[in-house]
Amino acid sequence: MTITVLIADDQSLVRAGFRSLLRRSRDIDVVGEAASGGEAVQTARALRPDIVLMDIRMPGTDGLTATETITGDPGLAGCRVIVLTTFETDEYVFAALRAGASGFLSKEIEPEDLRQAIRAVAGGDALLSPSATRRVVEEFAQRPAVTPSVLPDRLAVLTSREREVVGLVAAGLSNEQIAARLMISPMTAKTHVTRAISKLGVRDRVQLVVLAYETRMIQPGHTVADVLQREH
Repeated sequence: MTITVLIADDQSLVRAGFRSLLRRSRDIDVVGEAASGGEAVQTARALRPDIVLMDIRMPGTDGLTATETITGDPGLAGCRVIVLTTFETDEYVFAALRAGASGFLSKEIEPEDLRQAIRAVAGGDALLSPSATRRVVEEFAQRPAVTPSVLPDRLAVLTSREREVVGLVAAGLSNEQIAARLMISPMTAKTHVTRAISKLGVRDRVQLVVLAYETRMIQPGHTVADVLQREH
């Protein structure tokens, strides 16, 4: 299956560089480019790509607004956004995750890592490893300017086991590690994660982690033991 990609960046050389890198993969096809957030939204609606590589800082409609528009459009339910950024300086990464992005990549990423990340997100997996996702979300969860509170009542739709699993996902555990911790099979752990994603109306595992922090189910510094103790 070919993965279709839209590249949104205001710098033509950056777009050309990513296009050149991705052309080397037989299973990835760059179907369009956009130089602004507004153009990214229009092009995404026209082409319906599997993945949008979205720069955050662009003139006019920025990448954050464009991400929220794309992820909130029912007609683009199959389209996932990967934010392109410089982690050390960009203050909007967590807001982008909250807006519906499936994760983020540094523009300094190695070519093969970029291709593997696109494949992972297109396949419905988290862009980052669980531990990396946790470190990123913890970093930005401590910035109150971009982390408004969400009522914990949203979690009421989950069973006690699903809450436990969500907490462990947010604590950085993979499905295999969750299975070992709870003494269940990896497939059962995956089923709990999938059901939680569906019930909470989030797009993927990364969004599940973000919601866990927003609802204060887990807070920066919490360990696996803290999660399990809270749910029992």
